[in-house]
Amino acid sequence: MLLRPFATFALFCFALCVAVFAPGSARAAGPVRVVASFSILADMLKNIGGNDVSVTNLIGPDADPHAFDPTPDDMRTIAAARLVFINGLGLEGWLTRLKSQGETHNHIVTASAGIAPRLMKDGKKTAIDPHAWQDMTNAHVYVRNIADALAAALPDEADAIRKRAEDYDKKIDDTDKWIRSQIDDIPPARRLVITSHDAFGYFSRAYGVQMLAPQGLSTETEPSAADLAKLDRQVRDNHVTTVFLENMSDPRLIERIARDTDAQVGKPLYADALSPPDGPAPDYLRMMRYNVTKMVATMREADEKQQADAAARANNTSIAPEIADE
Repeated sequence: MLLRPFATFALFCFALCVAVFAPGSARAAGPVRVVASFSILADMLKNIGGNDVSVTNLIGPDADPHAFDPTPDDMRTIAAARLVFINGLGLEGWLTRLKSQGETHNHIVTASAGIAPRLMKDGKKTAIDPHAWQDMTNAHVYVRNIADALAAALPDEADAIRKRAEDYDKKIDDTDKWIRSQIDDIPPARRLVITSHDAFGYFSRAYGVQMLAPQGLSTETEPSAADLAKLDRQVRDNHVTTVFLENMSDPRLIERIARDTDAQVGKPLYADALSPPDGPAPDYLRMMRYNVTKMVATMREADEKQQADAAARANNTSIAPEIADE
């Protein structure tokens, strides 16, 4: 008789497990677990996946994806996810290391697939620039790849996923048009920005802004003394008033350039990572608008400084003959 209550309880637990984990149950139909390799990609996933996905971001706000090394907990998170979204273009060096160690992950989606990579010199070698999201035209490719992967994984939610992707594409278009309208007001000769590392190459090519940096594509490279001297000359010659840190970069190089050129150090730009939720760049679209607002302000200051210097030189030239006549 004593076994009957225990047997009844055991059967209840078994029935509860069947109800919870059976196909078609509320739990099975809940959000699908996906992983994003860094914060900008995680934000895109949330916009496109909505409530159909539960997004884990491996590299949080203000963190450097170039220096990321996954922990055992990160590896368990990757293994448990339905899909893992990466940028590609060489940003996730840690993934290459894992593959070389025999790790296989067939559920990885490369969000940048189909984008023509920007090639550049990084030290003595030619490297692929991974920062493709800095050109908002490329963001549409990210959206398409993310939406395709999610729709394939969640066919019952495919229509809703594609509708969210379409809405997000429109917001990207609006932001792209706003960026172009802001930069169009700046004379081409004054479109110069100095920042920590070379993360804005796609932005430069798309929007006609010359971006210079003491560091190369990776935040882990070091510039030579000759590179720094050349950059100092460019700051002075172009009347640059502000040089920018990035939110996850070592400030010492930019602070040195500012000291050498009497420029001021501006508030950080956001290149590879978003800000925390209460910061100025908590999502991709606001990150782009924030960066452009800061860039345009310093470009306008440089233009005003150049005009003031030119006016002063013209005034001195006109005064000189009068002094000679006396």
